[in-house]
Amino acid sequence: MRNKGKFDQSKKDQPKGKKRSHPHQKFEKKQKGDPLPSFSENVRLNKFIANAGICSRREADVLIESGVIEVNGKVITEMGYKVKPTDEVKYDGATINTESKRYVLLNKPKDFITTMDDPQGRKTVLHLVNNACKERIYPVGRLDRNTTGLLLFTNDGDMAKRLTHPRYEVRKIYHVELDRPISREHVAELLKGVTLDDEDFVKADAAEIIAETGSREVGIELHSGKNRVVRRMFEAIGFKVKRLDRVQFAGLTKKDLPRGKWRHLTEKEISFLKMV
Repeated sequence: MRNKGKFDQSKKDQPKGKKRSHPHQKFEKKQKGDPLPSFSENVRLNKFIANAGICSRREADVLIESGVIEVNGKVITEMGYKVKPTDEVKYDGATINTESKRYVLLNKPKDFITTMDDPQGRKTVLHLVNNACKERIYPVGRLDRNTTGLLLFTNDGDMAKRLTHPRYEVRKIYHVELDRPISREHVAELLKGVTLDDEDFVKADAAEIIAETGSREVGIELHSGKNRVVRRMFEAIGFKVKRLDRVQFAGLTKKDLPRGKWRHLTEKEISFLKMV
C-alpha cells in the first residue's frame, strides 16, 4: 500500500553580424539577449536597446552615437546614459516596447540538458519550449540531464533571481528511486543533515519513505539550490540515485502536465510566485 502523504506522486506522467557602416541603415533583428529588467531600476540605454532585440550592445552604441535614438523626445548621444522606468525610448521615430513577461512550466523528460546552447549538439530544454512564445525565455535554475520533472522558464529577471536566491528558501519536492531499500534511520540522517563531498552541510526540510518496508522510493523536500544536491545527499549516506523526478517547485505541481509537455502559468500562479 502506497503512502498517501504529500510525497505520493503519479508516475504518469548566431554569430554576430558585421557592423553596418551607415548609421541610419536598419540593423538586422537578432535573438533577444538577457531578459529585460522589470524596471524597478534604471538600465543603460545600450542594454535596453539590445535586450529589446534591435541589435547587439556594440551596435546599439553606434545607433546612439549617430543620433537616431530618442528618450522622451530628446536625442541622446551620450554613452552610458541610463533610462528610467517611465522613459519613452524611440529608434528612428518608432517606440521600443519592453517585451511582455512570460512564464512557462515544463515537465522535463530525461536526456535533455538545461542550457541555452550546447557546443556538442546535444538536446537542450530550449528545444522543448521553442514554440511556447515569441519572447525568448530562460530556465530558472537547472535540472541535470538525467533528472526529470518541473522546470520553469521566464523572461522576468527579477522573479528568476528571487526563485533561485538562497535567501528566499524556495521549496522543491523530489521523488527519488534508489539502488537499494532505504530505512527510517537513513531518512533521519537526511533530516538531521549531511556533509557533501565539497564539505558543505545540507539537510532536508522534510523526507519520508513513499511505500512500506523494503521500499527504494523516497520523497524529499529541500530549499537548497546547490548543484546536484539531491544525488549528492544520498551519496553521502551510501546510496545511488537511479531515478530523480522534481514533482513540485515553488508551489507549482505536475498536475495535468505530461512528461515533455509545457503550459503557461495561470494569473493566479504568477501572482503567487511574485509574493514568494
